[in-house]
Amino acid sequence: MKEEFKRIRHEYGKKELLESDIKSNPFEQFTIWFSEAVEQNLPDSNAMCLSTVSGQGRPSSRILLLKDFDESGFCFFTNYDSRKGIELENNPYGSMVFFWPELERQIRIEGIIEKLDTKKSDAYFNERPIGSRTAAAVSPQSEVIANREELDKMVQEFSEKHGENLKRPDFWGGYKLIPDLFEFWQGRKNRLNDRIEYKFEKKAWIHRRLAP
Repeated sequence: MKEEFKRIRHEYGKKELLESDIKSNPFEQFTIWFSEAVEQNLPDSNAMCLSTVSGQGRPSSRILLLKDFDESGFCFFTNYDSRKGIELENNPYGSMVFFWPELERQIRIEGIIEKLDTKKSDAYFNERPIGSRTAAAVSPQSEVIANREELDKMVQEFSEKHGENLKRPDFWGGYKLIPDLFEFWQGRKNRLNDRIEYKFEKKAWIHRRLAP
């Protein structure tokens, strides 16, 4: 093994995850862990890795920000014509992973992903700073562009034409992942990590421990 990898090894052991401590509802358990990450002011505590799969079975992943959640699912926003949007159109299943290294925790969530209704997408778009709204309206996300100067020019020309009077473009909006599986992972000493999986079976959440 290269020396660089030997030097970055980190031993876990700050906390534990026992069956006696967990909630029977995975949404409640997620809320507890997410709230702890937020309360400790962890950088981008709502950042997640979203994975989708193309119609040819090729997976792709990227970091996004969670913007809302409740017991109906987990919401994020993007360009419908982006790679992930196109992949979700052909294969609506995906997964999210939240990783909080300071807490030695991660949460993996799987399920089907659906578009949010237009009212919710409009409401969130209108809450965004003008720069973010302009970027969403201008950027041909995932398409090839010549250089940075081309993008900057597109933004400048769009801003001069529209100013702050922007409506949500039809190609941009929200999605919701509706879970049927959660896995809560807590780092432990000697890599004997705690893993608790929740699976939705027969209209109920069943939880069980997985080997590390």
